[in-house]
Amino acid sequence: MEPDEMNTIPNGKGHEAGEETTAIAIKSQSDDAAQELVPNSTENASTDRTPANAEANQAESSEFMPNADDKKTPRFTDFEGKTSFGMSVFNLGNAIMGSGILGLAYAMANTGIVLFIILLTAVAGLSLYSIHLLLKSSGVVGIRAYEQLGFRAFGTPGKMAAGIAITLQNIGAMSSYLYIVKYEFPLVIQAFLKVDNPSGEWYLNGNYLVVIVSCSVILPLALMKQLGYLGYTSGFSLSCMVFFLIAVIYKKFQVKCPFDDYAHNRTVLGFNTSVEADPGGVKITPEGDPACTPHLFNLNSQAAYTVPILAFAFVCHPEVLPIYTELRNPTKTKMQHISNISIGVMYIMYLLAALFGYLTFIDKVEAELLHTYSRIDPYDTLILCVRLAVLTAVTLTVPIVLFPVIVSWWPRHIAIAVTLLTLINLLVIFAPNILGIFGVIGATSAPCLIFIFPAVFYIRIVPEEEEPMRSAPKILAACFAFLGVLFMVMSISFIIIDWTSGTSKGSSGH
Repeated sequence: MEPDEMNTIPNGKGHEAGEETTAIAIKSQSDDAAQELVPNSTENASTDRTPANAEANQAESSEFMPNADDKKTPRFTDFEGKTSFGMSVFNLGNAIMGSGILGLAYAMANTGIVLFIILLTAVAGLSLYSIHLLLKSSGVVGIRAYEQLGFRAFGTPGKMAAGIAITLQNIGAMSSYLYIVKYEFPLVIQAFLKVDNPSGEWYLNGNYLVVIVSCSVILPLALMKQLGYLGYTSGFSLSCMVFFLIAVIYKKFQVKCPFDDYAHNRTVLGFNTSVEADPGGVKITPEGDPACTPHLFNLNSQAAYTVPILAFAFVCHPEVLPIYTELRNPTKTKMQHISNISIGVMYIMYLLAALFGYLTFIDKVEAELLHTYSRIDPYDTLILCVRLAVLTAVTLTVPIVLFPVIVSWWPRHIAIAVTLLTLINLLVIFAPNILGIFGVIGATSAPCLIFIFPAVFYIRIVPEEEEPMRSAPKILAACFAFLGVLFMVMSISFIIIDWTSGTSKGSSGH
């Protein structure tokens, strides 16, 4: 095997040369492997011995295993997973949880509570159905890698399309993480230095700080040959988001509505930001002020970002198959249960974060929820701790997301890492708002990974002998793919209209 064909599982774990047999066993299979899929699985009854399929298997094996004829082809079942059910739930939950949780309160503000819950439930349910399609397709052909399902379904074009979508999704995730660094790191420094009125200091400039963090922390970690700290970082990242959620719920009962911007009134009464009226101050708004009344239904131009933000928040599909591979005694039913629990837990966390964040600020909530708290009290100790935790988590997570994209022959690895980080830094510096990143990625790569690809892979891979083209499952899958295309076209159209209208918060700063 050539050095530049070294593989990584999408969760960021790299394989050294001695691990090639495992990597090959995960990503490729021979005719025999197609018959011996999952131990104790009942799906092995579906065989795939036609000449055309044999040629496809041979082509796939030759791509990932040069000189396959000179040695015995490793079977998929040569790899024995050792991850427990509970740890698999944790790993998939960590793959789902990301920066998208910071934008959910803003999405609720633009749809209303009831409509947001309906949309959140719909996206979560559709994500589960999508995972079902991936697991069924994987069970038929014995492949446990997203891109290889694309190769099996449509050859090289299918593999390239899946790879491009995954790369764009990863770039979007990294951009959103660095955007958090850009807007939260200056606030942390400002709080520590007690700077009320920044006057252009370079160390309070988010653009400079994101470049410094990228060069001094992220790039060195991304250039490591193996990310051994992955296990610790994954758990820490999820813990930070749980801490964030607890803080959001707690602050809801501490911040009184309406609140006054700290910049306009420096008299802050503890956690209560309502200030007493004074001759030159801001008068307290009456309790019945409409600004403090939450909306059950609310539609405006910013509602176009709601479904893309939700889709962005639930993308975990490229990680499902590798987690399935590492599962002890894997079966499709067990992996579906893992997916149900993980998405169910994330659904509850997303709903609570959105609801309490929205109820705290109502219509004044910003696209990045954590940034909104600085308008009340930039020196709040609890929010400062949350900021530090989230900043540390996202900074350590960027190399993990970047690693599977850049891993290759070492000089090429370095070149790709530097190039990608440069492009992402430019995107973060010049993109006016994190909402644009959530919207664009959520409207392009997310529907491909969640809706379109799993459906078309399922239609192409599951043999007609098992499920005819006019059978209910394949008709439902076709409708699912059409829904994904419809969602993509509508979301992109609405976002473009919002941008060109000149009133978009997605094309303006905080």
